[in-house]
Amino acid sequence: MSREPHVSPGEPLPPAPAVPEVDTHPAQQVQQVGLTRAGALWTSLILGFLILIVLLIFITQNTESTPFTFLHWHWNLPLGVAILLAAVCGGLITALSSAARMFQLRRAAKKNLQFALNR
Repeated sequence: MSREPHVSPGEPLPPAPAVPEVDTHPAQQVQQVGLTRAGALWTSLILGFLILIVLLIFITQNTESTPFTFLHWHWNLPLGVAILLAAVCGGLITALSSAARMFQLRRAAKKNLQFALNR
């Protein structure tokens, strides 16, 4: 027994389903949306929250108090907080030195532009 419907040789075949024609004109093709500022913002926010979660886990697992000495100052901090504080201070020093360099380059560019306009 066959599962195909029985068609006798004298009967016409049923019409084939219509296949819609696709217009391949380049102006009507769908273009993919590229990276937008909003998408980049959401991506960076999600990445920032993931890093924050990892830092919180690190700090909560390293709560043992550790003595620190710098010059003649002595204090105790949890190890996780001390490492996080050192990383934040390093980032601030990097940002400040980068900002100083950007201001220096901007001032030099303005002087060069004024010199070129006065020629």
